[in-house]
Amino acid sequence: MAARTHSKEEPQRSSLGAVAGAALVGSALEWYDYFLYGAAASLVFNKIIFPTEDAFVGTLAAFATLALGFLIRPLGGVYFGALGDRIGRKKVLIITLLLMGGATTLIGVVPSYEAAGVWAPILLIVLRLLQGFGAGAEFGGAAVLSAENAPPRRRGLFGAFPGVGVYVGLLLSSGTFALLTRLPEEDFLAWGWRIPFLASVLMIALAMFIRLRVNETPAFQELQKQDAVAESPIKDLLRQQRGPLLVVMGSQVAQSGVSYVYQTFVVTYIVGTLGMAATVGPIGVAAAAAVALVTTPLFGALSDRVGRKPVYLFGAGFSAVFAFPFFMLVDTKSETAVIIAMVLGIGIGIASMLGAQGSFFSELFSSRVRLSGLVLGREVSAALSGGLAPLAAVALTEAAGGASWPVGLMTIGLSAITFLALLAAPETRHVDLVGAASPTAEGMGEPAAARSAKGPAQPVDPLRNRTTS
Repeated sequence: MAARTHSKEEPQRSSLGAVAGAALVGSALEWYDYFLYGAAASLVFNKIIFPTEDAFVGTLAAFATLALGFLIRPLGGVYFGALGDRIGRKKVLIITLLLMGGATTLIGVVPSYEAAGVWAPILLIVLRLLQGFGAGAEFGGAAVLSAENAPPRRRGLFGAFPGVGVYVGLLLSSGTFALLTRLPEEDFLAWGWRIPFLASVLMIALAMFIRLRVNETPAFQELQKQDAVAESPIKDLLRQQRGPLLVVMGSQVAQSGVSYVYQTFVVTYIVGTLGMAATVGPIGVAAAAAVALVTTPLFGALSDRVGRKPVYLFGAGFSAVFAFPFFMLVDTKSETAVIIAMVLGIGIGIASMLGAQGSFFSELFSSRVRLSGLVLGREVSAALSGGLAPLAAVALTEAAGGASWPVGLMTIGLSAITFLALLAAPETRHVDLVGAASPTAEGMGEPAAARSAKGPAQPVDPLRNRTTS
């Protein structure tokens, strides 16, 4: 059989292997950076960048810089999301990679407070803001890249690859810190913690090599061919698809908030409150990440069979039900129990939500505003839930005299918000992504009364977000 050739009318498709690699390695770098910072905030920055006689105040200051990175992410998401809807997914993913990765590498050379005085926290904060701004569209861009290239019946599986990258990054960062914390504390605080930050330059080179070899997505090529690229994606998004945007915001609350309670706050809690060894938290997170590497794509593939909503609802429900058992296991002060709690909480609860998320969020929006919608909704929610949850957990535990039950209640509340948002969402697994917009997504952007007043639904021109006569 003769080799297939591409006509001028046919989108140039990248191989699925290259797309999966581009999504996975960039997402791995993003979350390697973020989880690395979270671990360093728990174990290092509160001692050498924000030194104070009160350990509680130092920890709060370190976690405040963690929150800053989350709070700046929505601004990066708005900017790069709109840019990606105007100039293409691939170009934006290259820009965000360089900005985010470069800032992470430079964190590895930030001087201590003892060496540089007030300039140490100032430099750290500036680099954290740059890191967060660049990361604002990284996961969303990788999810859209995967979903728009995937075969419809395997979109859940391929949409899970950015989630797999999350756990690759988590495994690398937590595993590295678990090894480095075995150094004498003086050596670890002096130079050991810097090694994983500086090593991120190797991941930047690999991610850049892979992403430069990937074509623009078929959906965006189709928009260009039809001269239908949005001039003002954010304006169009807020005018036409507010419903899907709110669904994404609500659905993201548990995935970000609960995961950062487990992966950041608990690492500090078991050392500062329970008096366990500093190696226990990173080991538990690394074990959970290793399990989630397998379960995340399995949950993504399951969403191709049963739908996105059932899989995501399971994750939110599991996280609520497991909240108190999680802290009961952790409070035993047993290393084995901590690892089991991490593995179940992250490898089942969080992984199931993350496995369905890439395809589900992409399918909620039209091609013209898909990247803007996904990153704006996801990052605003992540800033409020993931960025503030560790701070809230520290404050709640301190107020309760070291007890964990208030954090358990908070975890249930975060999960409940996501569960309710999902109940209001449509099932999306049969949506045509290259065709730009689903009637379901369009309808969610209007009040029900307004839709009823229009009478029977009209055919939708998916590229231009208007009805055809």
